[in-house]
Amino acid sequence: MGDERLDLFPDSPQSISSQPCSEYLVKTPPLPECEVCVIVPVRNEAETLTATLTALAHQIDLAGKPFAATRYEVILLANNCNDDSAAIARHFAQQNKLVLHVVEKTLPPSQAYIGRVRQILMDEAYRRLESLGRKTGIIASTDGDSEVTPTWIAANLHEIAMGADAVGGRIITDRYSRANLAPYAKACHLREVGYRYLIAELETYLDPNPADPFPRHYQHYGASLAVTAQMYKQAGGLPPVRTPEDAAFYQALLRVNARFRHSPLVRVMTSARQHGRADLGLSNQLSQWTAMGEQQQAFLVEPAQAIVTRLRSRYQLRSLWSSMLNGYRCDRQEIEVLAQTLGIQADWLAQELRQSQTFNVLFERIEHQQAGIWAQRWGLVDIKQAIWDLRLYLDSWRRGQRYDRLYGYECERRCTRQYAQSGFADL
Repeated sequence: MGDERLDLFPDSPQSISSQPCSEYLVKTPPLPECEVCVIVPVRNEAETLTATLTALAHQIDLAGKPFAATRYEVILLANNCNDDSAAIARHFAQQNKLVLHVVEKTLPPSQAYIGRVRQILMDEAYRRLESLGRKTGIIASTDGDSEVTPTWIAANLHEIAMGADAVGGRIITDRYSRANLAPYAKACHLREVGYRYLIAELETYLDPNPADPFPRHYQHYGASLAVTAQMYKQAGGLPPVRTPEDAAFYQALLRVNARFRHSPLVRVMTSARQHGRADLGLSNQLSQWTAMGEQQQAFLVEPAQAIVTRLRSRYQLRSLWSSMLNGYRCDRQEIEVLAQTLGIQADWLAQELRQSQTFNVLFERIEHQQAGIWAQRWGLVDIKQAIWDLRLYLDSWRRGQRYDRLYGYECERRCTRQYAQSGFADL
């Protein structure tokens, strides 16, 4: 496969594509009833691939009835494999009713990475759904070391029908591989899950998103990621990054105001292996935690007070930006107070408030502008302390109070002391 590309999205913001001009990835036309195109990038997944495909082949609807096999198809791209992955997939296709298209490619070194492979697959899925005229057809991504739950496709369809443009599924590591992790790596993994869940819940109180209400989770990764064909085009397709391509795509969706749902109904079981295919994936992170345990390094994260401050500021900023769209003329002091909280220049913020076409573009630019300022202001804390403080904040909100004075005071005093010691207060 060469580097020549076909522009599938001439009117999109990024005009990204990866389809070769000479031929389509899958020559067999999609079935007329096809609503969902599932893509599976595979590289040396012989040990787990049968389980992955079996899960996809035995889908049911939300009422527990068999999901019609003609309503979805699976495109599997085995790239640069030196095991039996492709042969296993072809054998599975012959023995099961699953509509499975197996493609085998040897990509040049410049393209043999997960971001490129997923981009090739999602562009092909878009092309096939578009050929059927299904703008609300779903491109659904998973991985060759993951097993979707029996209602995975039906749950994604449900969330789209409820108004979502894209859906991130809950990704859970399987118990067996997790049990084989080094104790410190396993502890770090479980603590990070808890930490991020607490942030997701706090977000629903401090900066709620009507399109993504609680209960919700925090994940939007390639092992369970679904998007309508229409929104895939509007976002410009999967960005051409090596990794993490899924996180980059999530940001692209936010820039165009996609209604993204972190659905607890959509779930996937994945491997907790420590030798993965991506440089910045879960496997790499587990390996780092293992090394940290051997070196007795603490797992440091952003403190609770920094998270609370950012979420409150984001809500204030969102309200201000929305008001200005409707003709509100804010005064200078209002912008200066908000800019000081965010750690950016007031003149720059005023200009961005007038120019940004969507709020998420505005906030993304603010985060880039903050650069290391935010980290310098707050510093990092041990994740156990951060979890404790987040629970204190959430306890008051769960009890219907805006701020619990006792718990809030203790957390505020600790973070204020850290803020003063950082030296930022003197800048």
